[in-house]
Amino acid sequence: MFNPIIESIFWSLLPISELRGGIPIAVYRGMTIYSAFIVCVVANYCVIPVVFFFLDNLHGYFMRNRIYNKIFNKYIEGKRGILEEHIGTKWEFFALMLLVGIPLPITGAYTGTLLSWFFEIPRKRAYLAIATGIILSGLIVSMVVFFGIRTLDIFIKII
Repeated sequence: MFNPIIESIFWSLLPISELRGGIPIAVYRGMTIYSAFIVCVVANYCVIPVVFFFLDNLHGYFMRNRIYNKIFNKYIEGKRGILEEHIGTKWEFFALMLLVGIPLPITGAYTGTLLSWFFEIPRKRAYLAIATGIILSGLIVSMVVFFGIRTLDIFIKII
């Protein structure tokens, strides 16, 4: 068995699970909801500079690969409409924050960072919007986990 902290960090760094996977795993493995929130949010925040580094420095090389190029362009085109109408408006920050903050599949820090890079949103604004979205997502997932466990405990006591 792995250390629960390392396991929750691992799940928080994966693009498919992010906080949706990290926080429930951490709580399941015995961490308190508060420590799970902090560890997973900090781990998920570390995704932002890594993705920006990749896009700034390595993306050009990978675009030469036909398969990568096709997948990247299809993904961008699929997500473009979510943020595109708000770019350059006063809602740009909130649109990016909500995109990251609502814990649904294919939303999160990876998608937010990718779209902010694609639309050339200033880095400080992008970092702040994505970080705020990560905190919002962490709060939502933590509340669902906390109240889900409480409800399950009450249900088991009734039975």
